Amino acid sequence: MKKRKKGTDTEILYLLPKKKRSLIHLLFSRTALIILLIILQLGIFHSLYNNLKDYFEWFEIAFGAFSVLMVFHLFSIDMDSTAKLSWLLILMIAPVPGAIFMLFTEKDLGHRAFIGRMRELTHETKNIIPQDNAILQDNDVSDSGTAALHKYLNKSGCFPIYQNTSLRYFPVGEDKYSAMLNELRKAKDFIFLEYFIIEEGIMWGHILKILADKVREGVDVRVMYDGMCEVILLTSDYPTRLQSLGIKCKPFSRIYPFISTNYNYRDHRKILVIDGKTAFTGGVNLSDEYINEIDKFGHWKDTAIMLKGDAVKSFTLMFLQIWNITEKSPEWDRFINIESERVTDGYIMPYCDSPLDNYKVGEMVYIDILNRAKRYVHIMTPYLILDNELETALKFAAQRGVDVKLIIPGIPDKMAIYALSKSYCKYLIDAGVEIYEYSPGFVHAKVFVSDDEKAVVGTINLDYRSLYHHFECAAYILGSKCIANIEADFNKTLKKCRRIDHNIIKHEKIIFKATGNIMRLAAPLY
Repeated sequence: MKKRKKGTDTEILYLLPKKKRSLIHLLFSRTALIILLIILQLGIFHSLYNNLKDYFEWFEIAFGAFSVLMVFHLFSIDMDSTAKLSWLLILMIAPVPGAIFMLFTEKDLGHRAFIGRMRELTHETKNIIPQDNAILQDNDVSDSGTAALHKYLNKSGCFPIYQNTSLRYFPVGEDKYSAMLNELRKAKDFIFLEYFIIEEGIMWGHILKILADKVREGVDVRVMYDGMCEVILLTSDYPTRLQSLGIKCKPFSRIYPFISTNYNYRDHRKILVIDGKTAFTGGVNLSDEYINEIDKFGHWKDTAIMLKGDAVKSFTLMFLQIWNITEKSPEWDRFINIESERVTDGYIMPYCDSPLDNYKVGEMVYIDILNRAKRYVHIMTPYLILDNELETALKFAAQRGVDVKLIIPGIPDKMAIYALSKSYCKYLIDAGVEIYEYSPGFVHAKVFVSDDEKAVVGTINLDYRSLYHHFECAAYILGSKCIANIEADFNKTLKKCRRIDHNIIKHEKIIFKATGNIMRLAAPLY
């Protein structure tokens, strides 16, 4: 364990040696082993297929018929139409392996126990936080369509609308980080952290030092991060290292060297809950680029919100639902039934989205905002990879006179995904949607704001991974004072952007355009 100082009085904890990953280190790492074993398994499957094909003439006939049946099956199941076209392309190119892969993916082989447990916990907590029915009858809630949206969301979980909650919006990660440190130092009972990315550095080092101090004060500290972190950023023994400090830790869905559908289901949520009274969510992970301590893709533009009051209960529940997957006797009430000070700042409905049910919660909230908008919908997103429904909703809003503006990165983090995102621009611009690139760098914010009345701040990107495959969360906000701050931030950010028009699209390199169009063929599966 290493301690280093920044400034005069703030200690930073590092649990891992500060080393750059060399090629030799990568070759002999757990990451390389996982990749090697997966490639080996794919090679074995390919070899078996070729051998069977060579020795049995009827093999191809039988599997040809199987592939045809899978095509009929594909068009009979409940699946996004764009995804069906992508699967159809795979079946055309590689009928037998493609059919097996599609069936394997659809049936969630190797992941059924986890799915069953998650559904069990969701059902168990379906009514754990009662809805104040008086809120649903308020004119602002019913007239805005929020009551109807609440009805839809609560088919998939427990998502009350709250009134007794104050909100603070953070236009950059640095602001959220500063507020996080202040709130963490006040913790008396428990601290729950659930983040897609945790990486050792200045940000996590400061937080980790506070967490270690809080454990010594008797605070219950729990940390979750997505299992992909162990492959890319941390080590497989990192939970043990945290537990040596008294911090409880669980990686979500660890990566193992076996072909499984669990690679799809990543925990992309960002949740911090302190004493059941304060919560944070938004796009900011616990890594230095999110607070611009390091420069990866120019200036990193991100956003977050802090909640204080009753709505924190929902984020506490979200955390516990994932945490309790491996617990034999889950605890709920002690952490959720906490009294809050009385405040009034509009309405807020925290919600989460799971890839394990039939509800596209994240996408439906965005579409609902677009369909009900009267004057404007302003959006910030790092990726623009749309299915047919969301693309239609964006176009329809613009075509009926709504001012629809999107801000996307000017400096991308993944060039191929950037090319894919840009491939949607022409068709959206044709419909009247205005699209802007953030010239100083990378936009990682996930924000919708509409009509000075509604907003969403959370973790949900406009891409297939967020909308279909990841666990996500967000806060739906109605009539809060912070909506003016969100819209002001959007307009301030817009001044630093370049508008994309047909002339810019026309003069993009042919290879860039071709990459985007080719990527679209498999976009639903990436």
